[in-house]
Amino acid sequence: MTDQRSTDRRDFMRATTLAAVGAASSVMSSNHAAAQTAATKLPGGTVYTGSTVDGKPVVSALGIADLEAGKVHRLFFRGVEGPSGQPWLVSVTVMRGTSPGKRITLTSGVHGDEMSSIYAVQAIINGLDPAAMSGAVMAIFDISRPAIESMNRRWPNSGRGTDLVDMNRVWPGDENAPSAPARHAGLLFNHLIRPNSDYVLDFHTGATGLDAADFHLAKMDVPEIKAMAELFPISQIFDNPGYPGLLSDALFKVGIPAFTPEIGSARKLDLAMIPRFVEGTMNVLRLHGIINSPMGRTGRDTNVFVANGLMPVVATSGGIVEHLTKLTDNVKSGQKIAIHRNIFGEVVAEYTSPIDGQIGGLRSDATSEPGNVLAFILSNRPTSGGVELYPE
Repeated sequence: MTDQRSTDRRDFMRATTLAAVGAASSVMSSNHAAAQTAATKLPGGTVYTGSTVDGKPVVSALGIADLEAGKVHRLFFRGVEGPSGQPWLVSVTVMRGTSPGKRITLTSGVHGDEMSSIYAVQAIINGLDPAAMSGAVMAIFDISRPAIESMNRRWPNSGRGTDLVDMNRVWPGDENAPSAPARHAGLLFNHLIRPNSDYVLDFHTGATGLDAADFHLAKMDVPEIKAMAELFPISQIFDNPGYPGLLSDALFKVGIPAFTPEIGSARKLDLAMIPRFVEGTMNVLRLHGIINSPMGRTGRDTNVFVANGLMPVVATSGGIVEHLTKLTDNVKSGQKIAIHRNIFGEVVAEYTSPIDGQIGGLRSDATSEPGNVLAFILSNRPTSGGVELYPE
């Protein structure tokens, strides 16, 4: 039996979020509007290389308007060449609906250890029927394939020896850059993502060695982004202004609203957490009219904690770490949150929360060296501008 109160509430949420999206155009900066105008001048169209891999065509540029409507299209995008001279191929699926509409891109695999992000995007795509859709959904599964091959967070760039390059610090990239990862980012940004996207959700997880809650990094002062971010039944949102090199930040600067869903911990599939992000993404597709079905649960249902600051607690000693709190626990300033013992079992350090807030991340390795982050605490106290606080 349908709960009428639940239906009314979800209808109200849909109306509220639609109103927020509609209001966004009136508050966009002149720079943002200019970037949108510039985006319409980008060259479009699909360029086939003539190669196929596993029966899927390889392209060096994509224009999703070229693809047949009402169909699923699986292809490879030709990225930068590796040391052997062979190109790194990026796996792409496009679900093109039967009528015009918004284009939403789902990216994953920017970091090579983020398995839940890839699985979530797979689950979203597998739940869609292009014959019943408007607009288009494009999924990119393995942006940093060299890192994925070794379950490594960073791209092993062959320069002077091997450098480990974080792909989420080089966007929008440069096709003529002095490093392969930056060139790869430039190719993807210019010929795949930007020309085919009205909105982008860039899926990630926490870093290796860190257990993280289900949360977003999102610019909550931007109505279009806020409306989408709040549609996820998750625990936390970090209202983050962004910093240079992030994919979401680079997209925003060219007029494409984007944010970063973070699905728990790295190197594993969190099958309990992933469905929350699938449900939230489906809500975003409903918001933009791509699919037509009732809204699911949202952040209102989970009492999502929205914070504008994030404070790391850093180890001062080496040894074995014992946490005294769990993810999403509320903590008070001065509350003891962790104990550090040396190999004899002697307590060498005790750590307290520097602020009132909520636990967003905890070191997952049982040992720690001085300087490692032991915990992240989300709060609603101002943070210093321009500082990278969360290594997503």
